[in-house]
Amino acid sequence: MSTTKPRGQYAKGAERREQIVQTATDVFATEGFEGTALKRVAELVGVKEATLFHYFSGKQELLTAVLAERDRRGKELGGAGVGLEALAPVAERNRREPGLTTLYAVASATANDPGHASHGYFQDRYAKLVEELAQDVGRRQEAGAIRTDVGAESLARLVIAAFDGLQLQWLYDKNVDMAAGLRELVDVLLVPPAR
Repeated sequence: MSTTKPRGQYAKGAERREQIVQTATDVFATEGFEGTALKRVAELVGVKEATLFHYFSGKQELLTAVLAERDRRGKELGGAGVGLEALAPVAERNRREPGLTTLYAVASATANDPGHASHGYFQDRYAKLVEELAQDVGRRQEAGAIRTDVGAESLARLVIAAFDGLQLQWLYDKNVDMAAGLRELVDVLLVPPAR
């Protein structure tokens, strides 16, 4: 006697999980991620709040799934992969989604403990961002478009740190223009025109 679920139930469960992630991402983008937002997500999905955790082991797993969805949407916005040209559009998107931007900042700050449910997500995320951005910077260095006195990986880490730092400053002061700051940083990296 088999104890596995019929394929139809599994597919239905996967669809519901995806619906929860999509809805939570949209709600958190505008309303934040505190307890009232979870109630709102459940209401929009058409389930009780407790039912959300039938699909996720806890709030942190749901928040991590929302952050992964945020990243996926950011890749769509920035095109295929991460590059210097994608920074400003992603910063603009983050400005329009203050709830997700706050969630990212809070979650990344608290996930530094290896036992935290989102630790692996952030560790992998930063490693991949550094790798992809360093490849873009390296290509530009080889083409003579970016200064070469600093290694590609170091520049990639500095750019990511600047992005996160500008974002954190923006959370405290909405007059900080993250996109403009990132454009200025990229201009500093570019090789000055020959005279």
